[in-house]
Amino acid sequence: MSQKKDVKLIVALFAIAIVWGTTYLGIRIAVHTIPAWFVAGFRQVVASSILLAILLYKREFKWIGWKSFGRQILVASLMIIVANGMTTVAEESIPSGLTSLLTALSPIVVFLGSLIFGLQKPSLKGFVGVIIGFSGVAFIFRDGIGDILDPNYKTGVVYLAIAILGWAAGTIYTKKYTHKSSNIFLDLFYQFAYAAVAQLIIASFVSPTTQFTQLSWQSIAAIVYLGVFGSVVGFFCYNYALKKVSATEVSILSYFNTIIAIFLGWLILNETVTYDLLIATVLIILGVFITNYKKKELK
Repeated sequence: MSQKKDVKLIVALFAIAIVWGTTYLGIRIAVHTIPAWFVAGFRQVVASSILLAILLYKREFKWIGWKSFGRQILVASLMIIVANGMTTVAEESIPSGLTSLLTALSPIVVFLGSLIFGLQKPSLKGFVGVIIGFSGVAFIFRDGIGDILDPNYKTGVVYLAIAILGWAAGTIYTKKYTHKSSNIFLDLFYQFAYAAVAQLIIASFVSPTTQFTQLSWQSIAAIVYLGVFGSVVGFFCYNYALKKVSATEVSILSYFNTIIAIFLGWLILNETVTYDLLIATVLIILGVFITNYKKKELK
């Protein structure tokens, strides 16, 4: 690999860690003055508009066929509408740092789902990782009965759990029914466009009396950031990195995402970072690492 390509890979990996680590902060800022489902929908409008412009400029925009479109609808429903949408709703009541920390459990949920559907063989290492990871969650809530009884807090945790299950289901589906696309950006456009329409319809039902006269420029800027960087740039860098290194190696970046999100929540939003949260972070990240770590076989 040439030095130039090495630099591009390092930039891509660095961008993934920073961009996806800042999306939790962006969501938290956006939902401050804009209802969550509108935030999710407008984010996809921005992302799909950018991709459409790129595809038209490159003269690559075309109909992908009903079979492929149906596949994009399913993936978008699980990973964008449910996972991204519910995460956005959850952040109306849960701090961004805690949201990112609990979301870091997604690889463990994917591991358990893969066992159920026969995509992965059970292993002692995997179960040890699962136990350690979930012990981190138990550590957070060991004295949190009072918080759980708070209706807003309880609802946020439930929404986040649904989001994690949606992301895991979408990941498992992608693993089980792998489909090599000739134009991933074209597929992504249809996913974003469909998700935008669906989420804005949901928003119109959930928040029918929303008045957009009290919007802050910070919330609007956050939506634009989420669409441009969180969706388009993050996805592009992720796919570029996957061409150079394994998916397991790229997934390690999720550990940095969590740390960045917790740090930014503390620095910018004055979210409380306790020793309990730090200990739970170590436990969850350690659990995810053990579950997903694979030794390179010597050839």
